[in-house]
Amino acid sequence: MYFYSCQIHGFMVACPLCFNLVNIDTLKGIDKKAYSYCNCCKLIFASIDDLLSLEDEKNRYLKHNNGIEYPGYVKFLNQAIEPVKELLLSNMECLDYGCGPKPTLSILLTQMGLICNDYDPIFFPDLPQKTYDFIFATECFEHFYYPKKELEIIKSHLKPNGYLVLMTTLWDDLENFSSWHYANDDTHVTFYHAETLKYISELFGFSILQIIDNRVIILQNANLG
Repeated sequence: MYFYSCQIHGFMVACPLCFNLVNIDTLKGIDKKAYSYCNCCKLIFASIDDLLSLEDEKNRYLKHNNGIEYPGYVKFLNQAIEPVKELLLSNMECLDYGCGPKPTLSILLTQMGLICNDYDPIFFPDLPQKTYDFIFATECFEHFYYPKKELEIIKSHLKPNGYLVLMTTLWDDLENFSSWHYANDDTHVTFYHAETLKYISELFGFSILQIIDNRVIILQNANLG
């Protein structure tokens, strides 16, 4: 998810989620690049110098074998749908946030009788100005360079009591980060811990309903004000 932000305050690196400036450590990833670790919200994030250009990032996504014609990809997306299937009613409206070049989750939800819009800052940049019962964000949170801004957008488009279903692999051990395969992708620039989710939930008024296999996270918009 291509998104530049101003990370540098003078010579200090700021966390792009909680804006902490002082409790930041550095660590190495599997790709030998330098990453920063925020001791306040437990976010790990790449340097702005290591971001791909818009064109390079777009080309990377275009090489993915994604689409309704790929059974493996459909099975992958169903990991996000199945846990909330009983909550999905035919009159509900959904948003696939970060759908990529070949929207697929929206097709699956439409086949279930739901309405689903697509949004992607590169491929489908026109975000409808409305609120949704469900927002799905499958494998895009790790692409956010400025997650606070993205979460503000998501929050503003989620109805009271609405659900945010996201998929991203959570990190759990700093010592193993340098060999963690999930970070071995130039487009993966932001990594979350279970404690990061708690911080996000408190900041944005979400309730954490479920974390499945350290990968599928179901949040509910508990802030009605």
